[in-house]
Amino acid sequence: MADPKARVLGAMTLAVAVLGAAAFAVSAQAADMATGAADKEKCYGIAKARENNCAAANGSHSCAGQAKMSYEGQDFKEVPKGTCAKMRGEEKAFNGMNQQMLIAPGFNDG
Repeated sequence: MADPKARVLGAMTLAVAVLGAAAFAVSAQAADMATGAADKEKCYGIAKARENNCAAANGSHSCAGQAKMSYEGQDFKEVPKGTCAKMRGEEKAFNGMNQQMLIAPGFNDG
């Protein structure tokens, strides 16, 4: 039978290793977000259902991928800076659907 102190020490070492790996992953993700933010902008009204980047501006949902309808003015996608207007989006949240996306069939088809 293993020494109880050795078992506790082994469990603590494992816990510290797991926490360290998790902290590294979170800091790496934060660094990626920080470097990408400078060349990106929020573009409202262009996200298709379940393809939004983050929470709705009006608080109707709090996470990426939760947009229920396409082209809602409260949902955004991050796009390269300077391209939002070309995609027929708005840089600020607005109420309702993006009518420009509804009257331009095939615009996002490639």
